[in-house]
Amino acid sequence: MDYKYIEQLLERYWHCETSLQEEKILRTFFSQKNVPVGLVSYKDLFIYEHSEKDTVKLNDDFDKKILSIINEKPVKACIITIHQRFMPLFKAAAIVAIILTLGNAIQNAFTENTTQNVSNTARINKTQEGPSVAKADSTKTDSLQHNTPAEAPIIK
Repeated sequence: MDYKYIEQLLERYWHCETSLQEEKILRTFFSQKNVPVGLVSYKDLFIYEHSEKDTVKLNDDFDKKILSIINEKPVKACIITIHQRFMPLFKAAAIVAIILTLGNAIQNAFTENTTQNVSNTARINKTQEGPSVAKADSTKTDSLQHNTPAEAPIIK
């Protein structure tokens, strides 16, 4: 008989390239009584999983025994509220708000000092211009010639 397909499946199995269905084919093949002599050495590998699956089970006391050996108490589940779950987020937001507030205060302190220094030096170096009587009073017409007719007698 030709067992090339089984040998190909075995090669793919060793390279971890088989699917679950192909592994099931291998387990079924090796669970037969008549296995070729060249493949008998692999029989125990595929039968062991099937035969030991039902026999070896841990009982319910296993966890208790192991925990008593290592002296640890089992961890009980506790209820975490939404407030407790978001507490790290609230803390991070508070830290960011504090940093931004302090940064803004420091920035305002430096900018107020520099603007006051600039405005003080500008006052010293620059003459102040305010309302001038001469500017407000000047007109384009001559003040001596008031719409008087030229023929009007001048009173002396």
